[in-house]
Amino acid sequence: MKVTDAEIVISAVSKKQYPNEGLPEIALAGRSNVGKSSFINKLINRKNLARTSSKPGKTQTLNFYKINEAFYFVDVPGYGYAKVSKKEREKWGTMMEEYFQTRETLKAVLLITDVRHEPTSDDIQMYEFLKYFELPVIVIATKLDKVPKSKRAQHIKRTKQALQFDSDDVVLPFSSETGEGKDEAWAILRSFIK
Repeated sequence: MKVTDAEIVISAVSKKQYPNEGLPEIALAGRSNVGKSSFINKLINRKNLARTSSKPGKTQTLNFYKINEAFYFVDVPGYGYAKVSKKEREKWGTMMEEYFQTRETLKAVLLITDVRHEPTSDDIQMYEFLKYFELPVIVIATKLDKVPKSKRAQHIKRTKQALQFDSDDVVLPFSSETGEGKDEAWAILRSFIK
């Protein structure tokens, strides 16, 4: 997909702030610093629409990015980062739960994981949470460029096993560095945003 228009519309903390045009939404969930912002930027060919940070735990709101006036990417706060207070984490949890449970325009969730490592207990918990709410999940296994080609299949298999992967879902190997997986990502996303 050729992206000609991309903008951040709002950083929301509650339901009353969500955009209400009824456009389809694709949420991005993942550990802090796993590469959600880099994924968005690579997909839309922008260097820094989504702010990347060397400091984990930076996204503390639901960030709505409108793409081509057609749909939204919704970046949710990263999880699993210890330096955030328990109270703050609970606040994020409530905000994310409200979004995932009540948002009718949410069409699918991209769960971003690091293909180099086995999914963490937080990744597994997030996957189970999304499946509980019967949301379609696409696992984006990032940092593919850091894994030798000969070992990629076993890394993907390990990801599927750790998540006890549902056969309806997809694992997509991806690299924000090389763009590998970008066309496949758009092909999958198109089916959710028409």
